[in-house]
Amino acid sequence: MKLLTGVPVGARRATLALSLVGLLLLSPTAISAQDADPKPATVRLIVDYGDGVQTHFTALPWREGMTVLDALSAASKHARGVTFGQRGSGGAAMITQIGDAKNEGGGLDSRNWLFYVNRQQGKVSAGKQTLSPGDTALWRFQVYDYNP
Repeated sequence: MKLLTGVPVGARRATLALSLVGLLLLSPTAISAQDADPKPATVRLIVDYGDGVQTHFTALPWREGMTVLDALSAASKHARGVTFGQRGSGGAAMITQIGDAKNEGGGLDSRNWLFYVNRQQGKVSAGKQTLSPGDTALWRFQVYDYNP
């Protein structure tokens, strides 16, 4: 540390005080104190019934390995949650119904439940598609577009 000779005592004290404040701001304790109360990681879930009605869950608790199916299951446990039906489980799960809207099966005009994550249509099962904190999962009752 450089000695401040020829500098008035008051100025030396001010310089020392500023140096100590700088050290405190950069110390691990100070950084830990700032991060002591982080916001919990969450995901959003939107259910779009295709008739102008949507249900939004804006802060479902996220966990490591959470899938789109897990998010839908978490939404079903909410006090104002949605009900859903599925066939199969885990990576082989297929959503057959959300609320009173049931999959209509095959056919060019048939509507079925499709999911998107951050506006990208799912390419694997909802039981395999994992979510990251801050992701938005959307379930939309719609006709499948074979040529997007």
